[in-house]
Amino acid sequence: MTHVHDDASRRAVHASSGNRRGAAHPHQEGPTDLRLVPPALAAWATAALALDASPAWVTGVAVAALVAGLVLLPARRRGGVGGGRAPSRPPTHPEAPPTPAHPSRASWSRASIAALLLSIAAAAASAGLHGADLRRGPVPELAQQYASATAEVEVGSDPRLTRPRISGDHAAPVSVLIEAEVRRVEQTDGTVVETRAPVLLIVDPGSSAGGPDRSPWLGLLPSTRLRVTARLAPSLTSGDRVAAVLRVRNQPVPEVVGKPSGAQRFAGRLRAGLREATDGLPADARALLPGLVVGDTARITPELDEAFKETDLAHTLAVSGSNLTILLALLIGPPGLAQRVERRGLAPRLGISLRATALLGGVLTLGFVVVCRPDPSVLRAAACGAVALLALATGRRRSLIPALATAVLLLVLYDPWLARSYGFLLSVLATGALLTLAPRWCETLRRHRVPPRLAEAVAAAAAAQALCAPVVAVLSARVSLVAVPCNLLAELAVAPATVLGFAALATAPVLMPVAKVLAWGASWPAGWIADVARTGAALPGGGVDWPGSWTGALLLAVAVAVLVLVGRRLLRHPWLCGVCGLLLLLVVVEPAPLTRVITGWPPPDWRFAMCDVGQGDATVLAAGKGTGVVVDAGPDPKLVDECLRTLGITRIPLVVLTHFHADHVAGLPGVLRGRSVGAIETTSFEEPADQAEFVRRAAAERHIPITRAVAGEQRRAGPLSWQVLWPPPEPAPDQDGPNDASVTLLVRTAGLRLLLLGDLEPPAQQELLRSPAAPLLGGVDVLKVAHHGSAYQDPDLIRRVAPRLALISCGEDNPYGHPAPGTVAALRSMGAVVLRTDLDGALAVGGEGAGLRVTRD
Repeated sequence: MTHVHDDASRRAVHASSGNRRGAAHPHQEGPTDLRLVPPALAAWATAALALDASPAWVTGVAVAALVAGLVLLPARRRGGVGGGRAPSRPPTHPEAPPTPAHPSRASWSRASIAALLLSIAAAAASAGLHGADLRRGPVPELAQQYASATAEVEVGSDPRLTRPRISGDHAAPVSVLIEAEVRRVEQTDGTVVETRAPVLLIVDPGSSAGGPDRSPWLGLLPSTRLRVTARLAPSLTSGDRVAAVLRVRNQPVPEVVGKPSGAQRFAGRLRAGLREATDGLPADARALLPGLVVGDTARITPELDEAFKETDLAHTLAVSGSNLTILLALLIGPPGLAQRVERRGLAPRLGISLRATALLGGVLTLGFVVVCRPDPSVLRAAACGAVALLALATGRRRSLIPALATAVLLLVLYDPWLARSYGFLLSVLATGALLTLAPRWCETLRRHRVPPRLAEAVAAAAAAQALCAPVVAVLSARVSLVAVPCNLLAELAVAPATVLGFAALATAPVLMPVAKVLAWGASWPAGWIADVARTGAALPGGGVDWPGSWTGALLLAVAVAVLVLVGRRLLRHPWLCGVCGLLLLLVVVEPAPLTRVITGWPPPDWRFAMCDVGQGDATVLAAGKGTGVVVDAGPDPKLVDECLRTLGITRIPLVVLTHFHADHVAGLPGVLRGRSVGAIETTSFEEPADQAEFVRRAAAERHIPITRAVAGEQRRAGPLSWQVLWPPPEPAPDQDGPNDASVTLLVRTAGLRLLLLGDLEPPAQQELLRSPAAPLLGGVDVLKVAHHGSAYQDPDLIRRVAPRLALISCGEDNPYGHPAPGTVAALRSMGAVVLRTDLDGALAVGGEGAGLRVTRD
């Protein structure tokens, strides 16, 4: 009889919970406790506002919220359990289980308001103190004066190189960036002041012997103390965690005045060991594995980084809570079994008790923070990962949201700058999605006969994407259509890559051969992740442009909500789901025949295409099905890659780089991406030297030979033939810089004659008119106008060429005024039709002989 009553009690408790009871683990709880969510959100908002608020405002908010919160606390005690009488309860059935006593709604309401006010007070005080670091002391004043000073600084992060940027025809210099904290300032009058001010060090490349890649500044560890002489300047971006920018020049080697801490030296040895263990791996694995394991992204190329961003896989390149969760799951076993007798994992297999396992988990978490650097992002990852796993391990889903709210509250109070961090926002949204939406969506999918493991994976990826997509759109002004499948495919490899990578990290200092073997094993899943990112980024319809503002984020959130509601109805009609999936696949893949029918681009008989790559040059000559000779690569790998994909180019017998200015060669990685390339041909004038070295390095990495173009050379590829008209074997006497050394081609295809002038300027144009190639210049059908249509053109050359069609490649609203109105007028006076990429977009020339046609994208 007792068993019957116990059964009835359990059923009654379960019925009151309102939750379905699972077969595998029937323990159920009541509704989710959300009381900590308002205080966490209030602290978050307060910290974000108070960081740059006036001291009077911060003090007023903190004092007012503190006083009001303290006033409410006694009221809570008088009305609560410890005060007067407990509220009466209606009698229950004698066989029903006892209902736990709860305080009155009024008392809980007062307590919740008190907690919210106290959280606001604490957040305002913490943010006010952190924000004051940017305003107090001599550093902000010296920055406003752009003064020079000698300072003692403490390194706060791993040094990193700036990404290459194209500015006009040259690449901006690469610098070393170091986040640091000024501890002592010595001014020009000899005054020494102790202070604490966060700054950003910018070490110019001229200060680094052997170039920025080999700079000794890159080997500095966090907590190292340096003495630098620098010019101070204010931060260009308001609201940043920077009191000043310190530009260091003429200091090739850092002057170390204090060694890093023991923990950082230990972490540095581990990280260096992992880099050494991965040195012999393929390029993608060598770059990606340190990022997956410890967040070391120094080897990630801009092209690979862009692929991860376009597929919303960038979170795998940074330390995240999932890294720690994987390690703890390996130790403890599946989270749902962590407190049960049949729990799995290394700890129970080794006979380690639950308490000892918890202690080992704490040690592992501490080691994770030390090795991955105890900066705010790592602390956030450790807190969120540990909280989620701990709550899941208890089997109490009801405790997940309070645990996450607690982590948010404590982290924001510890470091208020997290309140303005997009990374922190994305981390919290993703964790919240996994705890709230994902279980419900998983259950829905399982009800529609989706296998359990697949349902869990799809629900987790879709939920995280649904909540994070609006924020990602603000950052990238783009919405990825392949994020969910790419994350699903990448997730298959994240765990093995992480586990093997951490094993290599741990064994590298003592057994390097073993570490190399482990790293080799980890290279396979790491390479898989890179391949997923590259493949997803290469899909022509993998993303759509979206307004990069909070208004755009709101619109996207509404669109996602509508999509979710429609999706729930679609699940009832499998055939309709299949049709929608097929349509989405067609949008993402954009098969060439279908795209050509809908858009008319590219025209089926195109002979020459000018890509729209902004302020630069990138053109393609058709040389057969899927084959083209590429002349110049433009300034942006992404733009030229998209153009070649749209044209269907998969094989390139020759890439001609007319000269080494960045707006013609910086996009070369995009040309080489995923395509078979026979050779690269360049001018013999190798200036600028850094861009010439960039081309040589890119060719060497892919084992592509480089040749030099010389006037008189003639070549053919399929129906295409061309002759090099310039440069001559010996430089012209009045040659002035790389432009006048541009490779100039006369091309013949399908009865059309095309003249591609590169960036030739008047001195070289005049020499070309006096060269043996001069008789070939008349009767040209298509002219690729020199130097983006600048005003520096030789009128005699324009009259001699007299093209029917003149094409100009230039960027919209470029600062150089290209094309010059005089140049456009001169071409039109010769009877030429003038088209330009800044107004007309990409251009394709087709037809034969007199039937010349041009199509705009």
